[in-house]
Amino acid sequence: MGDLEIRAAAAEDVPAIVAMLADDPLGAQRESLDDMTPYVTALDRLAADPNQHLVVAVREGRVVGTLQLSIIPGLSRRGTIRSIIEAVRVHAEERGSGLGTQLIQWAIEKSRSEGCRLVQLTSDASRADAHRFYERLGFTASHVGFKLQL
Repeated sequence: MGDLEIRAAAAEDVPAIVAMLADDPLGAQRESLDDMTPYVTALDRLAADPNQHLVVAVREGRVVGTLQLSIIPGLSRRGTIRSIIEAVRVHAEERGSGLGTQLIQWAIEKSRSEGCRLVQLTSDASRADAHRFYERLGFTASHVGFKLQL
């Protein structure tokens, strides 16, 4: 399948990232492939923050996966630094190849190197396959999450 590179996302990767974000029933309702401007603006904000890591997985010159890793210092748990994994996506043609596992393993190792003692993530309640995937990687469904749209 060729060598895999996981690297920081660049402006030219944004259309491929957005296409992966939109490539499921939930993302199709939230994302728009018509205007990349808000996504490029968001990438600029992320790139300016050393605690944010938006990465892409590239195989044979093609973006095939992505995730965002946020490093969050805190006071709780004796001042534990934690990370949050968000927006994990694997291109449809790569699903089942082990790429998702490689991305999550990268995020865990990056979290360790940043001094994190806890890695957390959320997954929409409807994503049963994703829940099984995360549990297989050692994550536990330990909390109930809430959101408030602003």
